[in-house]
Amino acid sequence: MNAEEILARLVAFPSVVGRPNGEIVEFIRTYAESFGAKVTVAPGPEGDRANLFATIGPAHVPGFILSGHMDVVPAGEPDWTSNPFALRAEGQRLYGRGASDMKGFLACALAALPALAVAPLARPIHLAFSYDEEAGCRGVRHLIDLLPRLCAKPEGCIVGEPSGMRAIRAHKGKAAARIEIRGRSGHSSRPDQGLNAIHAMAEVLAKAVRSIEQLKAGPFNANFAPPYSSLQIGTVAGGQALNVIPDYCSAEIEARAIAGVSPAALLEPVVMAATKLADRGFKVSSELLSEYPALSLAAEAPLARLLEELTGEEPLAAVSYGTEAGLYQAAGVEAIICGPGDIARAHRADEYIEIGELAACRRMIEDLGARLRH
Repeated sequence: MNAEEILARLVAFPSVVGRPNGEIVEFIRTYAESFGAKVTVAPGPEGDRANLFATIGPAHVPGFILSGHMDVVPAGEPDWTSNPFALRAEGQRLYGRGASDMKGFLACALAALPALAVAPLARPIHLAFSYDEEAGCRGVRHLIDLLPRLCAKPEGCIVGEPSGMRAIRAHKGKAAARIEIRGRSGHSSRPDQGLNAIHAMAEVLAKAVRSIEQLKAGPFNANFAPPYSSLQIGTVAGGQALNVIPDYCSAEIEARAIAGVSPAALLEPVVMAATKLADRGFKVSSELLSEYPALSLAAEAPLARLLEELTGEEPLAAVSYGTEAGLYQAAGVEAIICGPGDIARAHRADEYIEIGELAACRRMIEDLGARLRH
């Protein structure tokens, strides 16, 4: 099968984040094993989702990881013009949920397996396909923990998020938290007898807004847009009716941090402001929903130079969105981003990838394999 045919099969699996993914894992396992790959299916703690790791070549020597996620965001947008889980071709475009983010990369890696299998690789290529990346890179953490049992320490990792086949050396880190405040209900005519959870949350949100303004003062990294770390209040929910004192309010807040700054640490002042409300009778809880570190690969790093040679273009310095690459780097495996498609097409109706982008990605992977031969 070529990359377009494999992509059609992958898109047909509705592997939405947070749901079981056994069918797509089994398809990839069977396909990869048919070309001699050694495949490990590693279920996560959820029990109904799994990562997949496949190796072509000798696993006991350092090689390279091709990393991608099998999950996609839901396809509930009302303006899809075709079934999001049935790949549709129109000219040079292939439409479907995950076509760019990031089943296109998975399809290219799998389409390259026949060529990699017949080449006598002196150093291996590993396929590391994860689950629930769209929920804060949950699945790949378990896969990274298993790496020492699966292969020699890799020389590098190429994370195939959509980048227009232009390598990217850095991205921001991210942390997200949910804060819940519980007060005491009552009739709005007697606010003195209740504890208004929304009023209390307003104080927490005010602290978040002040933090947002403070972050604009730096530290700075000109490679990012914006060039500083940021904070955002994403959701707020609470209250039952206008004349009822609200006894519950929740808010979800995210932080995005430049390299060298802990994203979770950016949330701490806001969480502390909420915690202090307990002194006034409120019950407060907070939950860290997700966290992943920033990626920062030096321009002179061998992996950056390798991708420049494979793509013919100098890697971009940075992007502001996040990927699994920061987790690989934090685990001691140098990582870089490079994949087909465009992040601007992701998470929206009529997501698509171009046939030429698939061809360029497959060539890059096969060229990498050629460098690893005997």
